[in-house]
Amino acid sequence: MSSTSHLNFSPDEHIRELPGAFPITPGEYESPPVISSQLSLSQALNQRKAEYTVPRKVKIKVGTWNVAALHGTELDLGAWFVDGKGISESLSVLSFDERGGPANSEGLEDVAHQEARRSKKKPTIPFDDHGALPGGDEIGLYALGLQEIVDISSATEALRPYNDPHPGRKWKRAVEKALPNGYTLVAEQQLIGLYLVVYAAPAISPMVSSVSTTSVRTGLMGYMGNKGAVIARIVLGETTRIVFINCHLCAGAEKGNLERRNWDASQVQKQTKFNPVDLGGPTEETNEGLGDEDFAFWFGDLNYRLEGIPGEDVRRLLLLHTKNEYTQANASKRKIDAELALHDKSSIHSHTEDDSSSHTSSHTHDSSLTSKTAASPLSSDTLDPSSDPTSLQTTLTSLLSHDQLHQQMRQRKAFHDGWREGPIDFLPTYKYDAGSVGMFDSSEKKRGPSWCDRILFRTRRDKQEHDQKVHAEEAAKKRDNEMKAHGIDDPAINEEEVLFDYDPTTDGIEDEYDADTNQNDPAIVTTKAGFEDKIHLEYYTSHQRVLSSDHKPLDALFTLSYEAVDPDLKAKVHQEVTRELDRAENERRPAVTVIVDPHQEDHDSPTDHESVNFGNVQYAIKKTRNVTIANTGRVPATLGFTDRIIASDQGAGVTPTWLHIHLDRAPDKERAAGEPHDVYTLEPGDAANVELTIQVDDVDLVRALNDAKTHLEDVLVLRVHNGRDHFLPVHATWLQSSFGRSIGDLIRIPEGGVRGSQYNDDGGPKDGGRAGVKWSAPRELFRLTEAVEDLVERAVAEWGMRRGDQSPPWEDTRWPFIADSDETKEMQGLRERVREALDNDNAVMHAFPRETDNIQRVEAVAATLLAFLTSIEGGVVTEDLWTEVEASMVELESSQAHLPAEDEKVRLLDVLVSSPAHSTSFTFVTSMLAKVILEISSASADAEAKGAIRRMLEESYKDMFSDALIKAPLPTGVRERRRATARRNRMIEMFIASRAGSDA
Repeated sequence: MSSTSHLNFSPDEHIRELPGAFPITPGEYESPPVISSQLSLSQALNQRKAEYTVPRKVKIKVGTWNVAALHGTELDLGAWFVDGKGISESLSVLSFDERGGPANSEGLEDVAHQEARRSKKKPTIPFDDHGALPGGDEIGLYALGLQEIVDISSATEALRPYNDPHPGRKWKRAVEKALPNGYTLVAEQQLIGLYLVVYAAPAISPMVSSVSTTSVRTGLMGYMGNKGAVIARIVLGETTRIVFINCHLCAGAEKGNLERRNWDASQVQKQTKFNPVDLGGPTEETNEGLGDEDFAFWFGDLNYRLEGIPGEDVRRLLLLHTKNEYTQANASKRKIDAELALHDKSSIHSHTEDDSSSHTSSHTHDSSLTSKTAASPLSSDTLDPSSDPTSLQTTLTSLLSHDQLHQQMRQRKAFHDGWREGPIDFLPTYKYDAGSVGMFDSSEKKRGPSWCDRILFRTRRDKQEHDQKVHAEEAAKKRDNEMKAHGIDDPAINEEEVLFDYDPTTDGIEDEYDADTNQNDPAIVTTKAGFEDKIHLEYYTSHQRVLSSDHKPLDALFTLSYEAVDPDLKAKVHQEVTRELDRAENERRPAVTVIVDPHQEDHDSPTDHESVNFGNVQYAIKKTRNVTIANTGRVPATLGFTDRIIASDQGAGVTPTWLHIHLDRAPDKERAAGEPHDVYTLEPGDAANVELTIQVDDVDLVRALNDAKTHLEDVLVLRVHNGRDHFLPVHATWLQSSFGRSIGDLIRIPEGGVRGSQYNDDGGPKDGGRAGVKWSAPRELFRLTEAVEDLVERAVAEWGMRRGDQSPPWEDTRWPFIADSDETKEMQGLRERVREALDNDNAVMHAFPRETDNIQRVEAVAATLLAFLTSIEGGVVTEDLWTEVEASMVELESSQAHLPAEDEKVRLLDVLVSSPAHSTSFTFVTSMLAKVILEISSASADAEAKGAIRRMLEESYKDMFSDALIKAPLPTGVRERRRATARRNRMIEMFIASRAGSDA
C-alpha cells in the first residue's frame, strides 16, 4: 500500500476487485490437470441437449423487390408481402388449392380497370383481392429485401460514402403498418439503396439471439455501395443459425456484365463476416462467415439474364400469354397487339424472301419455336401442361434453359456450392412498364424479359455435400496425376480397353432446365450445434398484379422444423451438470483452508478467523500475527502469496511496505516459468504456519497516517495453483504519533498530547486546525532535551560511583545518541516507552521501570531525540531559513572579515529569529548538546584530556546533528557540496562550542 494515499474502500470491496477464483496456470505442477472449465461445462450440457430442447415449427417468408426508386411503391408493400395479394392465377403455374389458399379470382378487379386507376398516391393492388397466399400472423419470421430504395443511377447517391437513413425509415413504417400487432424488428441493415429487415412474431422474437448484420460493397470501382449486399445472421432457439442475404448484383446483358455478376457474388461470400455467436457459454470462434450457418437465404436483384435467345422472341412468346389478361382494350392491350402484329408481318416477310432456307442457328430455332407457339391458339384443354406446347409451363421451361444463373451454377462459376432454388412457375419479373400487369418494356430499348429477381436457399447439409464432392474430385485428380507420373497413361495402351473417360468439370452439364433438379425434399440437416432440423419450401412465386415498379415482387415461404431450447428446462439441466462437474472437479482440484490464529494480546481486537487484525499499531513497533494454511484436499497443493491488486498510487508486490511474510519452511527449489515469487508444496493433511509482521517505521508513511491520507489495510492474495485463490484481509488501527510532524503543527498540540481528547480519531484537531499557537517550541522537544541533560548528568555521576575501572560508554563520541545497545530488544522497549510518553504528554523521566539504570535511560531518550529531530517535517532549520543563514555566512566569507565567534553567532541568530518557534527549537537542541559535551568532558580529571574530549565530541555532534537539524538540499557539484556541508557543520559547531566553552 502506498504511504501517501488512502484506499477509499473496505477490505471486502478490495476483494471484489481481485481476479477470479480459478486462474489458468502453467502445467508444470505435479497436481492432476483440472478438467472443469466453461468449455467442458458447455460440452457436458450439449451432451444432454435432448433433455432441454423441444421440437418447433416456424414459417419463414422471404420477399424481394426492386422498387426502382419509384414513388408509391411502399403503398403496395404490405398487401403482397404480408397479406399475400397481387397474384395472377392465370400467369402462374402455382396450384393454390394444394397450398390451402382461398380462391382469388371471384369478384377480383380486372386488369384493365386496375391499370386505368393506377396512381402513385394509392395502392395498385386489385380491388377485392383477399390474398391467395399464407400471411399475417401465420408467419413466424418475415425477411424482406429491397433494392433501389434510392435512385442509384444518380451519382450523388451511388457515390455517397454513408447511408441516408430516411428512405429506410419510410419502408420500415410501411412494413410495420402492415404487420399484425406484436411483431418485433430483430435485424436491419442498409447499404445506399439496399435495405434488409427481419421481423419476428411475438412467440418467436424471444427465441432470436446473436443477431449480427453487415454489408459488402461491390459497386463502382469494386467498393462503392450502389451494388453489393446487406446480410443478417440470427440464431433461433439457441440452436439454429439462419442467414439472410439481400443483394443487387451488376446489371447489363453483355458477357462482361455476366462475369462481373459472378465476381460480385464471390465477393459477398468472401467478405461477409459476423460477430461471434454468444449463447451465454464460451464465445465461439470469431469471424463466422457464409457457410458456417445452418440455413441461408440469398435473394434480391441478381440481374442474371436469358442468354442465347433474342429478346424480341422472348417478348413475343410471353406477350402471347399476357395478352389474355386483358378482356378489354387499354393502353397495355394496344401495345401488346401492336407488337405482336409487327412481329407477324416481319415473320411473313422473312418467309416470303426465302421459304426454302434451312434455319440452323439458335436464333432461327427459337424464332421457329415462336412461330409454332403463336400458330396454336392459347386455350384451356385437358392436356397436361407439361405436354401442352401452348401452355405457360412449356413456355417457361423452354426459356429457363437459357437462364444465365442456372448455366453459371451448372458450370460452377457462381452459386454452385450447394445453393438451390424452387421451381420457377411464374413469368420473368423484369422488365415491365410501370403500371402494367403484362406489358414488358415498351421503351425504345425494349429490354428482354429476364428472371433478374431470385430467391435461393441452402442448408448446411447442401454445403457439406458440395464440399465433400469437391474434395473427392480433388482426390481423384490427384490420383490421376500420380498415375500419369508413373507412366500409366502411356499412349501405347490400347484406347479400346478404356471403358469410359469422365471429366467432372464438364461432363453432365446440360442446357435443359429441369425443375426436379432443384429438389425440395425436407432432408434432415444436422446443424452446427448438433441438432437435427428440416426445411421445406411451401411456394415460390411472383406477384404479377403489383404495378408500381418495373420489377414484379417475389416471395417464397419455407417451413422450418427445428429444435428450440426451453429456458426453464435448460436452467434445470445446467444446475445438474454444474453440480456434477463441481463434484468431480473438487475431487481433483487442490483445496486448502486458511485459518487466522486467535490472538488475545489486544483486548480491542476481536477474534476474526477470516481476516488479520493487528489492533492498535504505533510508530516503529513490531506486531506479529499467525495464519495456518492446511491442505484439506486429496492432492498436493502448490501455493504462494502473489501480487496484490493495487491502485495506481500503491506500491506493487505481494505485501504493502509495512507488512512482511514468513513461512515456517523453505520454498520449493523449482517453480513454474514466469512465476516471480516463492511457492510451497503441501502434501494432503500437511499445514504451514505463516507469520505476518507489521511495522511502520517509514517517516513518509507516518505522515500520511497522521494526516489520515492512508490507512493500514490491504488484501493479500494466496494463489493455489490449479485451485481457488484465497483473499486474506489485513488491517490495523493507527495510533497518532508526534513523529513526522512539522514545528508549526507541534507547537499547536494542546495539553494531553497528540493522542489527547482534543484530537479526532484521524489525527486532525477537533477544531479543524483553527487553534492558535500553544507553545513557543514543541513540548516534545523540550521534554526530550531536558531529559537528556538531566540523565547525562546522572549517568556520568553514577558511572564514577559504580562502574569502577570499566571503560565509560562515552569513549564512543556518538554516545548517548548512538550506542551499542540501540538494537537490543530491551532498548527497543525503552524507546517505545519514551515515544508513548511523548504522544500522551507525560513526563519522560517517569516512563521507565524503576530498575532501569540511568545509562539505559539516557541512551533511550537520546536515540529517541535524534529520531524525533530527523522526522520533523521541514526540519528545525527549514530550507528557507538555511538559505538566509548560508547567504549571511557567504557574505562574511567574501568580506574576509574575522568576527569573534560570539558576534558571528549573534549575526546568525538574527536570521533565525525571523521564525521564533524554529529559533527556540534550535536553541533547545544546541544548548542541550553543549551541556552534554561539558558534562562528559568534565568526567575526566586531566584538564588536557578534558579539552581533547570536548573537541572530539564537538566534531562528532556537529556531523551528527547538522543533517538532523537542517533540512535543505545540498548542491550537486562536488566542490559546492563540500563547502555547503562545511558551513552547516560550522553553524552547529559555533553554537555548541561557544556554549560549552562559556559553561566551562
